[in-house]
Amino acid sequence: MTLSQPPVQVTQDPPLGDEELQAMHAYWRACNYLAAGMIYLRANPLLREPLQADHFKRRLLGHWGSDPGQSFTLVHLNRLIRQRDLNVMFISGPGHGAPATLAHAYLEGRYSEIYPDRAQDEAGMQRFFRLFSFPGGIGSHCTPETPGSIHEGGELGYSLSHGYGAVFDNPDLVAAVMVGDGEAETGPLATSWHSNKFLNPVRDGAVLPILHLNGYKIANPTILARIPREELEALLTGYGHRPYFVEGDEPQAMHRAMAATMDRCFDEIAAIQRRAREEGNLERPRWPMIVLRSPKGWTGPRMVDGHRVEGYWRAHQVPVADPATNPANLKVVETWLRGYRPEELFDEKGAPMPFLRALAPEGDRRISANPHANGGLLCKALDMPDFRDYAVQVKAPAATYLSPTAVLGTFLRDVMARNMNNFRLFGPDETASNKLTAVYEVSPKTWMAETLPVDEDGGELAHDGRVMEMLSEHTLEGWLEGYVLTGRHGFFATYEAFVHVIDSMFNQHAKWLEKAKLELSWRAPIPSLNLLITSLVWRQDHNGFTHQDPGFLDVVCNKSPEVVRVYLPPDANCLLSVADHCLRTRDYVNVIVADKQPHLQYLDLDSAIKHCTKGIGIWEWASTDHGSEPDVVIACAGDVATMEALAAVQILKERCEGLKIRFVNVVDLFRLMPDTDHPHGLSDRDFDSLFTTDKPVIFNFHSYATLVHKLTYRRRNHENIHVHGYQEKGSINTPFELAMVNQIDRFHLAIDAIDRVPALQSRGAHVKEWLRDQIIVHMDHAHAEGIDREDIRDWTWSA
Repeated sequence: MTLSQPPVQVTQDPPLGDEELQAMHAYWRACNYLAAGMIYLRANPLLREPLQADHFKRRLLGHWGSDPGQSFTLVHLNRLIRQRDLNVMFISGPGHGAPATLAHAYLEGRYSEIYPDRAQDEAGMQRFFRLFSFPGGIGSHCTPETPGSIHEGGELGYSLSHGYGAVFDNPDLVAAVMVGDGEAETGPLATSWHSNKFLNPVRDGAVLPILHLNGYKIANPTILARIPREELEALLTGYGHRPYFVEGDEPQAMHRAMAATMDRCFDEIAAIQRRAREEGNLERPRWPMIVLRSPKGWTGPRMVDGHRVEGYWRAHQVPVADPATNPANLKVVETWLRGYRPEELFDEKGAPMPFLRALAPEGDRRISANPHANGGLLCKALDMPDFRDYAVQVKAPAATYLSPTAVLGTFLRDVMARNMNNFRLFGPDETASNKLTAVYEVSPKTWMAETLPVDEDGGELAHDGRVMEMLSEHTLEGWLEGYVLTGRHGFFATYEAFVHVIDSMFNQHAKWLEKAKLELSWRAPIPSLNLLITSLVWRQDHNGFTHQDPGFLDVVCNKSPEVVRVYLPPDANCLLSVADHCLRTRDYVNVIVADKQPHLQYLDLDSAIKHCTKGIGIWEWASTDHGSEPDVVIACAGDVATMEALAAVQILKERCEGLKIRFVNVVDLFRLMPDTDHPHGLSDRDFDSLFTTDKPVIFNFHSYATLVHKLTYRRRNHENIHVHGYQEKGSINTPFELAMVNQIDRFHLAIDAIDRVPALQSRGAHVKEWLRDQIIVHMDHAHAEGIDREDIRDWTWSA
């Protein structure tokens, strides 16, 4: 397939006159001065007296190397925003590149609007400098405190996918994404170049990638900076871009080259969108991008202590490490900072000179004030169908099997149908596998690349699709994060074993939410990030050991109780109730654990709603204690864990006459925690009421047993809580064999209950012998026939 080549309206006049060039260069000098001042100074911010040792911070922290190149780009973006009235976000990909974006926000005035104590005067500048990378201050990457940012950059690799997520369904927005050349070596960034195959120029905005080749990482050359230019150009062209190169170190020539290149790129973007929107041409375009090759630590000290700094890896962090204790290096820093001529850039009060202020866009057009970077301001609530309309009929508990996610799919179909501009479904080539195919009734999969005639038979591909599929969990998660951070809504479904691919991305997003939610009142609440974890461990018997890992829940439970929620709905009606709730929430990561295979259905709709609202409860129909004190509590969380726990109860009812059993099911995992530790936690009184203070509790858990112990260790009866969960044992199994080898099956649960109830330890011996025999029988059958016995496969509850 040949990519479309739109006609380009190239600006004919030289883009920069001498006067404008000098003004822009001064703005860049001001940005660089502020960035360096943040790293070094705690006093004398305008150098109005000779620099002395006590003007420096006691501990120098920060990263200088990428800042001048980023500031250079921001200055040129501002020019185009002013001239063309553009709606532009900037995403800083290079690690720890915050000094550039902070300096820019300060010069634009937005920073002082949010933080009045850091006003545009000498005292405000001093506080601005002092708080950077300082206890009680702000971090060295674009933390949530940074206005105009949705991308922290605490971990490299996600800038480009965040940019694409931001512009999906935002037709007037351009995300200018600065990709660090060190960042470009990461796997997540490498896959995200393919995002341009999913960008529809009619309904979406545009992404302008700017690959910043400054040559070095922390202490090594970068790969893309050391391959021949033709090889790099071929690579980027192969990704579907039209790369333009801006290379050099002489500022005036670089300004002129960057201005001309920026003009050309935005002309091309406008031409692509015009052809698509006005002429209906939806051939995949070749989107422009920029390769900016500039020295690392540009404009900083060239040599320090006889070693090369500018243009080398030593410029990466703090170029001069000891100015407070080394008089010669103090002079190096003073010469460096005075070289920006701050007296020409800031007035007597310390405010930016009027000619600098005139170079910044106004109001919301300022990059640091772009409302898309504070997405809650733009968020519209979903138009939600009534989830009750999708309920399954449950005439008797645990009597029928069906796929919970197939039921969920019909609900998500209509959520999408009602919200065709602000809701998308994300998944790594598994929407059909995960039984969510009902969504295809209202929207196919987004696809801007080549299609073949055979794709018409089940391919479900279209330019205007709203189902986002790519076999990269990293890119999908980045898209979704960018989408919700800019105020839209999404749902991500993925296999349980491989959700670990995005462990670190989840961590970063959760940290962002916590900081924004608890400390930054100016950041409006954003839609929650909803993760459906499916294709679960207990039904990965056929795929084997590699597909059997429920440990993502441990990762989630380590995060702040203010921003994470974990739900294990046992059946389809509970899943509907939970999904409806999660899609309405703000500022959370909601993790829903629900399998795609047919499972027993337990609760009618009204019962499911009550149960999910409580998050935990006694199932009276499965209990035998009848309001009295139980002999044993059988508890569970998770679909297969619930079925096996119920089957154990049925065995105990039949073979241990008179045993008083209380059956407790957990939907909201954090109900197990004390209410003093988690907003969803149970009070000690309620927990003791459910689980007793002295009776054995046999807890069958979907994931690793240690997690339940972690959540309940402070409970009064913790020593009597005996948890069965995944024990890291598996192979190619039958489903029931997998349960047995990990001891979450009905037989092992029943044995454990008999062992824990004093009255049964003697009279239950014969039952235990029978249970052990059953384990042998069922294990032998699995190995002989390759399938579980029919009485296991078709088991239902009998009252």
